[in-house]
Amino acid sequence: MKPKNCLIFGASGQIGRNLIRKLTKNNYKVTAVTRNLHQKGYLLKTQANPGYIDIVESSIFDENNLRELVKNADICINLIGILFEKGKNNTFININEKFPIFLASLCKEYNLKQFIHLSALGIEQAIDSKYAQSKLNAEKFIKENFKECTILKPSVVYSVDDNFTTKFMTILKILPFFPLYYNGKTKFMPIYCSDLTEIIYQVTDQNLKSITMECVGPQQITLKEILQKLLKSIDKKRLLIPTPLIIAKLVCLFSELLPKPLITNDQLKLLRYDNIPSGNYKTNFDLNFPSHANFDLELQKYSYMWKEAGQFSQIKNKN
Repeated sequence: MKPKNCLIFGASGQIGRNLIRKLTKNNYKVTAVTRNLHQKGYLLKTQANPGYIDIVESSIFDENNLRELVKNADICINLIGILFEKGKNNTFININEKFPIFLASLCKEYNLKQFIHLSALGIEQAIDSKYAQSKLNAEKFIKENFKECTILKPSVVYSVDDNFTTKFMTILKILPFFPLYYNGKTKFMPIYCSDLTEIIYQVTDQNLKSITMECVGPQQITLKEILQKLLKSIDKKRLLIPTPLIIAKLVCLFSELLPKPLITNDQLKLLRYDNIPSGNYKTNFDLNFPSHANFDLELQKYSYMWKEAGQFSQIKNKN
């Protein structure tokens, strides 16, 4: 039987790389789309079984290229999304809204068997956030115009390659204190990258359609608790200081001047709202796709890199 051709946008991210390994291991042919073949090509090749991956360089704004790619695919998976805006093109409207809307339209036009779109959890109430609004606009259009699509809404995704725990540990290692926005009470249900990858694979393999699923890990943790766990994991003691909103906004303004902001005003708005199931949709647990990874245990597997002794701290712990 000819393997199904799975077209993946956002293939070089932490979720994409794990997904490529999972799909090619199970005899799916993957076409991975990247903006920079020279920079990402070699890395992507190492993720797949030989002969089961094609790596294509293309801009997501190149309509002709996108048409050719979608036309030759059986399944399309969109993992692309940005958390902060940069420049004229990398805006929430272009990346989080217009691109998935156009992609869904192409999938419908060429009668693809499946279209899986990665959105975000906890955005329904965050109407004051441009990020949340762009994600919601895309979801609404896709559901109304391509009813057989599958939309996955994960909580914070963590792993050694994430931009969440690793960023926090880097800051916590350096600074003697850390600001607590909204007193650190925002709730999360972090999901390990491998667990989310397994869910996407099962959705693909079981050919599930016309569903919206909220994807969460097994533990509900506040932001303050997450920071405390990170500190414990890297053997650091830091002051966690509740920060007034006006000061938090000033910190965000300064952060936005950096090439990769630590936090933006839009992300600050998102922190007002819990990142847990809304109750509007079924979760991965409801649909028999439980996530098993324990946040503390998985964190221990890579947090040693932020300890003073680095990898040698593992030897010390064993002794």
